[in-house]
Amino acid sequence: MNKIAETELILTPEKKIYHLNLSKDEIADDILLVGDPDRVKLISSKFDKIEHKIQNREFVTHTGTLKGKRISAISTGIGTDNIDIVINELDALVNINFDTRTVNTKKKSLNLIRLGTSGALQKNIEVDTFLASSFGLGFDNVAHFYSETAVIEKEMSRLYTKHASWPKELSTPYIVKASENLFSLFADLPSGITATAPGFYGPQGRTLRLSPSIVDLHEKIGSFTTNNLQITNFEMETSALYYLGQSLGHNTLTICAIIGNRITKQYSKDYKKTVEKMIDLVLKRIC
Repeated sequence: MNKIAETELILTPEKKIYHLNLSKDEIADDILLVGDPDRVKLISSKFDKIEHKIQNREFVTHTGTLKGKRISAISTGIGTDNIDIVINELDALVNINFDTRTVNTKKKSLNLIRLGTSGALQKNIEVDTFLASSFGLGFDNVAHFYSETAVIEKEMSRLYTKHASWPKELSTPYIVKASENLFSLFADLPSGITATAPGFYGPQGRTLRLSPSIVDLHEKIGSFTTNNLQITNFEMETSALYYLGQSLGHNTLTICAIIGNRITKQYSKDYKKTVEKMIDLVLKRIC
């Protein structure tokens, strides 16, 4: 079996994975991913016991138990580029032998649930509610740097690209479905296609001093329907999480707290309270 070079699989002197600064025994099989490092502390405050607390840069990990179930909470930072780091390194922790630098014959699957904040793209979606991402629609380019395409919903991706008259100078949109076994735990929640943007301002149609290149972005997104599904919300991580996680054999899902509605221009009066309610809901469902 081919040995992975030191420039490809980068480890610390303690043989921890480079960016996350984690060893294999410091993560659980069930992992909650959040963007904000401070949110990790909020999640772990609800654990019965905390085993590990590790931080390197924006990547904070707390692993512990709740009702006998081992859980890790990890902050990814913002964006699909950070998701690329986090998912590849989590997979390496469970599926690569760091001593021999070879891929394990028997692969392990993790349950990766992102708990995010998001803006609604349909006027009927109320602020301070929760939404399960049945699909992730990527406006980013992470998936295009990998050869694996099996998890991409090619026809659905084509339909959206055609519907939106997507500019050729931008990355081709791609769509990936959530993992059924995780989605079924939250099937009672409102759900839809979550659009993942590679930025917060122009890529999500915001105007401060620079104008977006797609002036009718919200209209093109909001008017798309397929298989009785609409594009429901905007955020910055789900597409890469679904693509990378499932391409590597893991289970993935995003649950979002809707803290603003881009169509009605409403914004949450207390989004932190809404986020905590989302955390409580998810912990109750998985434990």
